[in-house]
Amino acid sequence: MTTLTAPAPAAHLTAELAAVLRLLERMGANTIVLGSARDAASVATRAALAEAWTERGGEILDSVDWPESAASWLRQARRFAAPKPDAWVVAARPTGWAHMVGRLTDTAWTADRTIVTAALRAPDVLASFDAASFAGLRGVTREGRTWRIGRATAGKR
Repeated sequence: MTTLTAPAPAAHLTAELAAVLRLLERMGANTIVLGSARDAASVATRAALAEAWTERGGEILDSVDWPESAASWLRQARRFAAPKPDAWVVAARPTGWAHMVGRLTDTAWTADRTIVTAALRAPDVLASFDAASFAGLRGVTREGRTWRIGRATAGKR
């Protein structure tokens, strides 16, 4: 696996959080699992998402964090995927998320039920895996725009 070079995530913006909530509503989600890196910005974004989601009456089945470097991300990946929520929401740094995806492919997790925050829009995240790993993945920008990786364009930016 290649080393990813995206900078540390910035603090979330209101528009970014609102876009995540809109995507969850469009998906018809009621239950979610939140995942994040352990850096301050990712943890703050995860906390803000948790608060906004529960204020809307949504249920959080679990909240999982992971390091940027570890011997294995298998324990975190299994915990992240186990509850089988309506959607997974991720606020993380590219390196740790890339390792998580590598482990998640052997679980019930699917990219098409996953929303990622703006920090994971880095092209090198997508280039580090085969297209099938990310097909259907949805994400948001800091400005509140949304994007989705289609099956024909997965891995391209």
